[in-house]
Parts: sequence; structure tokens; C-alpha cells
Amino acid sequence: MKIGKINIDHPIALAPMEDVSDTPFRCICKRLGADILFTEFTSSEALIRSVRSAFHKITLRDEERPIGIQIIGSRDNVMAEAARIVENAHPDFIDINCGCWVRKISMRGEGAGLLKDFKKMEKVIKAVVSAATLPVTVKTRLGWDEDNIIIIDVAKMIQDLGVQALTVHCRTKTQAYKGKADWTWLEKIRKVISIPLIGNGDIVTVDDAKQIFDMGCDGIMIGRAAVSNPWIFQQVKHYLKTGNRLPDASFQERVNLCLEHLDLSIQFKGKKAGVFDFRKHYAGYLTNFPFVAKLRAALIALQDADEIKTQLQNFLQSLPTTNQALSAKIPK
Repeated sequence: MKIGKINIDHPIALAPMEDVSDTPFRCICKRLGADILFTEFTSSEALIRSVRSAFHKITLRDEERPIGIQIIGSRDNVMAEAARIVENAHPDFIDINCGCWVRKISMRGEGAGLLKDFKKMEKVIKAVVSAATLPVTVKTRLGWDEDNIIIIDVAKMIQDLGVQALTVHCRTKTQAYKGKADWTWLEKIRKVISIPLIGNGDIVTVDDAKQIFDMGCDGIMIGRAAVSNPWIFQQVKHYLKTGNRLPDASFQERVNLCLEHLDLSIQFKGKKAGVFDFRKHYAGYLTNFPFVAKLRAALIALQDADEIKTQLQNFLQSLPTTNQALSAKIPK
């Protein structure tokens, strides 16, 4: 799959998840095999107003490459200016968010809200492509709701405008994350565009990944499944290459990676913010641990990293040896 200077066969990308796909998590996923990374979406309005938190979101590290900065907005002139601004952060490409379903975003015409106004969507994408010197990609959904699935027209439009890759989450805006992603649309989209197509939505297992590739996608994007199983990137790559399955991560491996991720969070954000922001990751790393509810509650209450590390190690040592050797099963 080729996007600008990026040329990777069957890439596996980490999805741009708000409040999740920050620098520490991206670095963890990169080390575990993610081929392409995306930042969390950054507000175009915040960027042109020089909001500090917005610029913090687009701070990149060389170890994250190739990486795209995702921007969101509904005003074409503002999105164009935001594209010029993010180029100063030197991403490998710029991604336009046309898929965020969250009500406060979509109801003001941003993200998936653009799917309700095809002409505005076209205007926004055209403005970004015209303003950017870097490759531009788009991530979107099938449509606003089941009665307004417009992805085929959207796919043709963005290709005509010069967008270099399309990522499709195979749900509508109104579905949010409910129901099952309808992958059958990927084959239909593949027939009408020649630019790279990246499939997204409900890719949880290595079998899911293979099925998406078999449906004609050039790449896949994994989001929520990576939160509880960041090893999924190397698991998929190993399966596609050898046909064999890697074992799931053990309890010890989960704790070790949790601690490594915590250290990265502190390193990048400072002690206080690093510990505070990391709390959302305990549920993912400790999924399916036996007797874990009290541990999670205790960890969330702690503010000292050393105390957190001690709690985790003590808990691990308290588990029966047979349980430690078991692999943690990742729920679908």
C-alpha cells in the first residue's frame, strides 16, 4: 500500500482514538508491530487559535513513523489553515476525520456530521488537499444512518479530489459502536476506487484481519481491540506470514507491559499527569485477571507510580502458579 513515500505491504494501522491514541500508547503499539500510526483527532479551530493542548496532541517522535496527524472540523477555510499548521509538525501525511460519531462533534457538522452534508464534506476535503503539500487521507463511516448510506459516492468523490487513501469504519454514525460492522461494503467500495482502502471496525482476531484483507482491502486499522490486546499487531503479522497463531499474552506479560506503558506516560506527561491519564488503561491490561476488581479500584486511587508498581507485582505474586501460566483471553 502506497501513501506518498510510505510503501508497506498489507499494513496494520493503529486507529486514532480520542483520549487513547496518545504518544505513549502509540509507541507501545509501534513496538508491538503497528505499521502506521494516527494521532488522536485535533480540532482545526483549536489549532488556528494556537491552543496549547492542540499543539501537544500533534507533537511527534521519530520512533512513531510513519504517522499521520488527524484533524477535524467543518469549515473549509479553517481546515485548510489547520492543514498548513500541522505540516510544521512534520507528519508523514494528514488525515481528515469524517467519522467521529460523538453527538457534540457530529451535531455541529464535524466528523460524521459531514456525512449529512455531502457538498460541505466535498468542500472541506478539497480545501485540505489544496492547502497541503503532504499526502491527505480520509477516515469515515458508511453514512449517517441505514437509510442514508453514501459511502460509494463518498469514495468516488475523495478519489477524484486527490485523496491518497480511504479508511472506512463499517458502521453508520447512528450505530456508534453498536451492532456488527458490515464488512460487505468493503468489497463494494473496492470496485469503485483504485486508491488504497483500509478496513476498520470489529477487527479483533487474526481471522478477522485475514478476512478483511481477503475482501480486497490494502490495509486494516485496529482500534478498540488494541486497548485490551496491543499484541494484536504482531499476532496478525505472524499469522499472515506463517499461518500459525501466537499465544495470547500471559498475566506476567500483561503486567510487564502495563508497567512499561506507565513509565512512558510519566516520561511524556510528567509524574502527576502521567499517572492520572494512565488510569483508563488498567481495565485493558488487566482484563480477565482473576479477582481483579479490587486491584483496579486500588490502582485508580493511587497517585504514586512506585506504589502502583508494588501493588501490581504483589497481586501477580499472589496468583496461583497455574493461573500465572495461563494466557489471558481477549474478549471479542
